Amino acid sequence: MTKGHRITVEPSDRQVRVVRDGQVLAESDRALVLHETGCPARYYIPPEDVRLDLLTPSATHTHCPFKGTASYWSLPDAADLVWAYPEPKAAVAEIRDHLCFYDVEVG
Repeated sequence: MTKGHRITVEPSDRQVRVVRDGQVLAESDRALVLHETGCPARYYIPPEDVRLDLLTPSATHTHCPFKGTASYWSLPDAADLVWAYPEPKAAVAEIRDHLCFYDVEVG
């Protein structure tokens, strides 16, 4: 980590739900919450709690110097809506293969 940059990952104590156009894409009480300096809290959801059948793998990949290389998935009307780190850096190893959405409902 660079000076002043922090990432923490911890189990969320809240129910996380992802809904788009009235369709539930994910629902979990086992999500991990990732806090990163300068970024909003992000919820990483286990793949078993995500409707993977609705998502199509994307060719997009991005690299984060702190988390590693992300892979993306899309819906027919929403490109690169979801991402995951198949091989995250050691500091955030627990998010491996968990999926993250831009917009989630937390209850």
